[in-house]
Amino acid sequence: MSDAARIEAAIRERLAALSPTAVDLIDDSHLHAGHAGARSGGRHYRLTIVSEQFSGRRTMERHRIIYAALGDLMQRDIHALSIVARAPDDAPAA
Repeated sequence: MSDAARIEAAIRERLAALSPTAVDLIDDSHLHAGHAGARSGGRHYRLTIVSEQFSGRRTMERHRIIYAALGDLMQRDIHALSIVARAPDDAPAA
């Protein structure tokens, strides 16, 4: 298994703790070739996730929940993470 595949599998496994109804994880690392974070091994991702755990919570709280779920991956394997976190009853992002 490649390093990129290992990291993506670890991300998905940890996010499963949030019981998401949808997860869209895109590795954008190739768009950041030569960037300091890319050189140090950290990868760049875009995440869209829908979970009931986000209901009634503000954006920053939702992001903190995700960061907590990802734990040490944020310090070691993920250099940048763009997040869209929605509750099932939220209107879809435009």
